Amino acid sequence: MALIAIAADKGSPGVTTAAVALAAVWPRRVLLAETDPAGGDLVYRSAAAHGGPLNPNTGMLSIAATARRGLVPDQLWDHVQPLSGGLEVLVGLGVAEQATGLAGLWPTLGHAFASLADSPNAPADVIADCGRVSGETPAVELFPHAALVLLVSRTEPEALARVRDRAAALSTKLHGGPRGAATLATPLIGVVLIADPSSSAKLVNQVNDMLVHAQTGARVVGTVADDPAGADQLAGRKRGRLDKSLLIRSARKVTADLHQQYGAAWAVPAQQGHAGAGR
Repeated sequence: MALIAIAADKGSPGVTTAAVALAAVWPRRVLLAETDPAGGDLVYRSAAAHGGPLNPNTGMLSIAATARRGLVPDQLWDHVQPLSGGLEVLVGLGVAEQATGLAGLWPTLGHAFASLADSPNAPADVIADCGRVSGETPAVELFPHAALVLLVSRTEPEALARVRDRAAALSTKLHGGPRGAATLATPLIGVVLIADPSSSAKLVNQVNDMLVHAQTGARVVGTVADDPAGADQLAGRKRGRLDKSLLIRSARKVTADLHQQYGAAWAVPAQQGHAGAGR
C-alpha cells in the first residue's frame, strides 16, 4: 500500500503545486486527493478532461455520504474526475465549513486511500494534498495510514525552523517521541524543499544536519524547483513545454529517488491509468 500525504506548516509554500507535479510524473497509476479541510484549489485552477470546469460536488464532498456507510477502496473511483492532462483527481471541499461533513471519517478515508494499491480491480497509489497542518487539523488523522508524510517548505530561515518543529511534533504524535534520523518508523517523515536548483545541493545538507540535530527522525527527500513559469503551465495558465520545465524535471527526480529507496515496499503492480506530464 502507498498513501503519500503532502502537507506544510503555514504560509504558502506551494503544497498543491508540488502535489500535482509529483502526481503528474508518478511512475505508477496514481490518484491525487485534495484532502485539505480548508478547501481545494484544483476546481479553480484546472480544467476537466472534457474541457469544461471540474464538478465541485464530485469528490471529497460526495464521498462523505458513501464513507458513512463504510468505504471499499474501489468506491473511491466513483468520485474521481480526470484533468485535461489525464491525471485522476478527487476534488477537494469548496469551503472550510464543508469539512464538518467529514467529521469522524478521516481514519476511514485514510484506510481506503492506503488500501487502494491492493485493489484487485483498479490499484493505484494515492497522493493526498493535505494543505497546512497543525495539531488540530483533522487531515492529520490520515497520517497513521500513510507510508510517507512529506512536509513542503521554502528555504527562508523561518520556514525551515517551522518545518523542523513540525517534523518533531509529528514524530512525537506518530511515533511516540523524537527519533534519530536512522530510525525507520512508519510513516516515514520526509521534507521536500521548494528551492532554486542552483543552490539546492548545499542547502539539502544544511537542512538535513538541522533535522538530525533536532532528532526529528525526518530528512530531506528532494527538492522541487521554485519555478513560477512551470507552475503556471501546470495550472493551465500559460502555454509551453511543461515536460521541459524545471518544475517537472525536478519532480521527476524526486519521484525516481522515492521509488528507488522505498519502491520495494510499494511493489503491488499497478495499472498505468493516466497520461501525466511528460508521459
